[in-house]
Amino acid sequence: MKNLLFLLFAFAVTTHAALSQEAKAPMVPGFGGVYEIPQADKLPDPSLQYKIVVDATAGSSQPEELNPALYRLARMLNLHALSGVPQANITVVAVIHSKATPVVLSNEAYRKHFGNNNPNADIIRTLTEAGVEIYVCGQSLIARGYAGDTLHPDIRQSISAMTILTEYQLKGYAMLAF
Repeated sequence: MKNLLFLLFAFAVTTHAALSQEAKAPMVPGFGGVYEIPQADKLPDPSLQYKIVVDATAGSSQPEELNPALYRLARMLNLHALSGVPQANITVVAVIHSKATPVVLSNEAYRKHFGNNNPNADIIRTLTEAGVEIYVCGQSLIARGYAGDTLHPDIRQSISAMTILTEYQLKGYAMLAF
């Protein structure tokens, strides 16, 4: 009985410690917080050069919500940084298209379409400060009726998502789809 009580106490203490952890966002402050996993058997290799192209297509369910693709991108960067990968070893290019397209609009253009400021403006700025190059698919801008609208100042336009994705994969970038 004594051993059982000790085991239950030890389980409760370690579970509480794990659950009470505060999320950390070392590379993208304020977005995509992640937790340390001290017992992890596998962490990213900090000596590798990570070259990643992100295919961002997920849209928000409500126009006032943060885009899930951008949030996942922030988490991915924070997970690498928290695991000891230096920022200098991570090169990320993201291309936004499909349902994610509205995130690229300036606050003024976003208000015109959705009635509120772009809730993604800060995460886009923070991602670019972390070194992420963010492009929008020009085809998606036209197809979704945003051609001619002003873009967030940190967004660059490409002819298409397909050309970005194929080019960077041929350059050796690993592709992640969010």
